Amino acid sequence: MTDKNPDPTHIRLAKRVAEQLNCSRSTAEQFIEGGFVSVDGQVVEAPGARVRPDQAVTVAQDASLLELTPVTLLLHKPVGFEAGLGVPAGQAAHASRSQGATPATTLLNAASHLGDDASGIRVLQRHFKQLECFTPLPTEASGLVVYTQDKRIARKLAEDIESLEQECIVEVKGNIAPHGLQRLCHGLSFNGRPLPPIKVSWQSETKLRFALKGIRPGRIPAMCDAVGLTVVALKRIRIGRVPLAKVPEGQWRYLQPWERF
Repeated sequence: MTDKNPDPTHIRLAKRVAEQLNCSRSTAEQFIEGGFVSVDGQVVEAPGARVRPDQAVTVAQDASLLELTPVTLLLHKPVGFEAGLGVPAGQAAHASRSQGATPATTLLNAASHLGDDASGIRVLQRHFKQLECFTPLPTEASGLVVYTQDKRIARKLAEDIESLEQECIVEVKGNIAPHGLQRLCHGLSFNGRPLPPIKVSWQSETKLRFALKGIRPGRIPAMCDAVGLTVVALKRIRIGRVPLAKVPEGQWRYLQPWERF
């Protein structure tokens, strides 16, 4: 609830910073959202926070607006979490809850950030806002999901997701039909259409590696079923040239500037 009679001695943090730095209010807001402003020693990222005259407001010496560039988060989604398609994270979370699934965006927070993330990017609350996901993954699957604020990456994924090779490790059970591996690589149909050649190989006695483009929901389970196998678990470990690598399940890392899908 908004205080209709705020203490006149309390002012917005953005105004206080603008006065201290002799800069515009919008610049002050960017410094605050960048995590460079502290009130009594505690970082505050809300420009609208109100401060008293006796409170110490400090701006970090390394404050830079370069920190405000959009980010891309790479999440290792566990089974049971829903990852949406091309909608703002807030809307995706609302839709997921209404359907009874747990939105994967609930895992995007400072606590689940990969501890040894090599990007060197400081975790800010603004990094969890206005995220979009163009790399959907079924609730029953796990693995790499991409959430981005960067319009260039969003456009790349939206336009090229059908042509980007994706790699999955698929745990199966059952006895594969004669020449089943060759048929998986080339010779099967899905939804009445012949499938293009793909790369399939055994990783172990119970796990297959799929490398294919244009993954459709249900496609891999249908392919396995056609050769006498049942999918037990599916994990996506790569999208284009970006791997899941060693990100533990339920954690995320930043996409590094040199990484390209």
